[in-house]
Amino acid sequence: MSQDLWLQNYDAACRLAQEIAENIHERNRQQRTGGNPAKLNMTLRASLQKLKQNIAQLRETLNQTSAQRRIMQAEANRRQTLVDDLATRETRLNASFKGDLSEAEPSRSSLMTGGSGSGPAGNPWLVNESEETRGLSFGEIKHHQQQIIEAQDAGLDALAAVISRQKQMGQEIGNELEEQNEIIDDLAQLVDKTDSRIKNETHRVKLLDTKSASCELFQMKQPS
Repeated sequence: MSQDLWLQNYDAACRLAQEIAENIHERNRQQRTGGNPAKLNMTLRASLQKLKQNIAQLRETLNQTSAQRRIMQAEANRRQTLVDDLATRETRLNASFKGDLSEAEPSRSSLMTGGSGSGPAGNPWLVNESEETRGLSFGEIKHHQQQIIEAQDAGLDALAAVISRQKQMGQEIGNELEEQNEIIDDLAQLVDKTDSRIKNETHRVKLLDTKSASCELFQMKQPS
């Protein structure tokens, strides 16, 4: 079964953000120990630019998929939350790279949790999940989404079959109506012809009656 390409790209973007956080931590360590972080800075600039592009691509693909109704609205909303969270992480990583945070030397745990370092460290990529996907692995989530897509496809196929059947029934009814109209036209022509014949016969009968009456009157006037 093919994997969801959007989820694959999202997973790759998360790994890139994790790598950036690790490199920022290493860059800061080199600065403290008097090392030369120039190479790491170049790598970080390129990685941050790539992360920004990846997030933009995720948004664009999600908008297209949602507009085409290829995923359910609940799943579209969940993915939008994931992208927004990733974009927030990208902003914080940029601030950490440029040294714009209030802390002079943000700790590794701060970069990992997205906060000031207080409180227990956690996974920055976790968001509130639905009960359906809670506790599932990434592969299981992709399988679950594939099942949803297949169910949607099956529903669309069934709907298409119903529409096709209705269209066929409409065509059959239309054909039957045309046949009935032709029969009615034929009956109307037959009635017209019959009416015309009746009128002609009635006229002939009247003529015969007139002639018969005239003959009888003529015979009565003749001498015996």
